[in-house]
Amino acid sequence: MLVVEDEPGIRDFLSRGLHNAGFLTTTAADGTTGEQLALADTFDAIVLDLMLPGRSGMEVLASVREAKPNVPVIVLTARGRVEDRVGALEAGAIDYLVKPFAMPELVARLRAQLRASARVSETVVSGAGIEANLVTRRVLREGHEINLSSTEFDLVLFLLRHRGRVVTRQQILSSVWGYKHDTATNNVDVYIGYLRKKMALPGSPAPIFTVRGVGYRLGEAG
Repeated sequence: MLVVEDEPGIRDFLSRGLHNAGFLTTTAADGTTGEQLALADTFDAIVLDLMLPGRSGMEVLASVREAKPNVPVIVLTARGRVEDRVGALEAGAIDYLVKPFAMPELVARLRAQLRASARVSETVVSGAGIEANLVTRRVLREGHEINLSSTEFDLVLFLLRHRGRVVTRQQILSSVWGYKHDTATNNVDVYIGYLRKKMALPGSPAPIFTVRGVGYRLGEAG
């Protein structure tokens, strides 16, 4: 999740609130940096302020729509006029929130858009030699089918969607199991062990790496 917001207090509020809701966030404090990140990296969604230094939010939105038309963008702004809302939506934003706003509403709108985006445009998620089909719920590694339980599939899907990034146990619990504060459970470690065993191939361990003291990362070694 990319957050582009120039006001430090609001940026921190967004980062913490989305993190607590189970999202991984990257932040940018100006439009130029936000545009560079949006075009160079892969994000499930973008939360974009309109009033930004460097490049305006509308300019960033136009660049994202041209290069990555399927990435949902939710616009945040202090402007509440109808023409401002219509302009942002016509420029390609999928939703619009006027400051001040409630974090639960932003989270609910993000999740609704991500569900819609997945239904419309995403059938297969792949990376690190692993392929997960959202329709058939089949998982392949290097062409070999891996038989997984429903929870194991959801865990693989979460890791794939955040491939190359370190995810914490709490983020995995929140997204896969729905736990918010049960830090005592060892479900994540147990199921990571299941995945490593099932997805290992002769001479090729599963590409799931432990980041000591933090969590796990799916991707290449290093």
